[in-house]
Amino acid sequence: MRRLAVLSFHTSPLTQPGTGDGGGMNVYVRELSSALAGAGVDCDVFTRSWRRGLPPVEEVEPGFRVHHVPAGPEASVAKEDLAQHLDQFTAGVLHRIEASGAPDVIHANYWLSGVAGHTLKHRLELPLVSTFHTLARVKAEVAAEEHDRRAKCEAEVIGCSDAILANSADEAAQLERLYGAVRERIEVVPPGVDHHLFSPGDQRAARAELGLGDGPVLLFAGRIQPLKGADVAVRTLAALCQGSQQAGKRDDERPSDRAGPASPPATLLLVGGPSGVDGDAELARLHHLVAGLDLRERVRFIPPQPHGRLALYYRAADVCLMPSRSESFGLVALEAAACGTPVVAAAVGGLSTLVAHGVSGFLVDGRDPDAYAAHVARLVDDRALATEMSVQATLRAGRYRWSITAARLRRLYSDLTVRSLVECR
Repeated sequence: MRRLAVLSFHTSPLTQPGTGDGGGMNVYVRELSSALAGAGVDCDVFTRSWRRGLPPVEEVEPGFRVHHVPAGPEASVAKEDLAQHLDQFTAGVLHRIEASGAPDVIHANYWLSGVAGHTLKHRLELPLVSTFHTLARVKAEVAAEEHDRRAKCEAEVIGCSDAILANSADEAAQLERLYGAVRERIEVVPPGVDHHLFSPGDQRAARAELGLGDGPVLLFAGRIQPLKGADVAVRTLAALCQGSQQAGKRDDERPSDRAGPASPPATLLLVGGPSGVDGDAELARLHHLVAGLDLRERVRFIPPQPHGRLALYYRAADVCLMPSRSESFGLVALEAAACGTPVVAAAVGGLSTLVAHGVSGFLVDGRDPDAYAAHVARLVDDRALATEMSVQATLRAGRYRWSITAARLRRLYSDLTVRSLVECR
């Protein structure tokens, strides 16, 4: 295995996560390509040219190049409107490949890239590996959203992919149940985490740099869209504050000569920007919710941060909240754990694998803010428990490394080059 073509049509690995459609997939493509390049596999990443003045090819590091392919306007385009530019993108990628030499394997990310990859597979007679990151039929189950065209395209790509990558066993089961994917072609290969960037650090120093006090700090990091559940994080803070007030009243009913000062109030950090067609409306709803719950002094809206700087926020937090409706993996949970921050997350998708309930964090069935608040209160009130969970979170995160992911995929790619191509069904 010498050369890989990576398709990332709708978002560039060079775009900052948390901005627009940039998220965990950006991190996945960038970190995996870097790790593969370090292992001796040349990676050419093809993405849509989304801004004027971008170079046709940008070398990120030796063996890792990003190609900006013209497809539609050189400006930001809503992900939902990009399908009309797929043919132009596919033709542009084909032209560049024919000019520079064919890769050994094509690896497509997300359904839009999968459609392009499906065409390129047949034109070039090359193996196709597909990673979907999210699936339309899973979203339809949890959010009652209609994605008929997307789901049909996903099914076609799945039917012709030589290998389908799942980030977790839960995602593998969804591929089989909802799309009839052939089990023998599904490979469960979890992403990794950069332990040089994300590692435990001094919480007090992190809080000082961010201008935070001594009170409990809750963190939500991710794109602002309904699927991610930032509203549940806000309501969790409200429930936590209400519980503290009630506890304070009970203490007042039992005077004590040793009563100390009241505990500092909790703060919620919401780190991320609006994403998708509902992003701006969701951000407005969050501001309205915060005002209605009288939490304006307790919630900080923070714009998307450079990826490495997120470690500062993880270290400053007592707990990271991930109340997502669905999550194929959950890189934020992994990064937080690598920094020693316990995670309270929805028991969905890959989060059920990443978070060991009662050991490295807590899992919550449903979206009840009181349930989230009860777990957060345990971590805030029991420092011994929080410390033990911090240690366990770090240990579990240590199992996930991009070098391991790259090594497994390199072997898979090599195997595919000597197999007969899967035919469309």
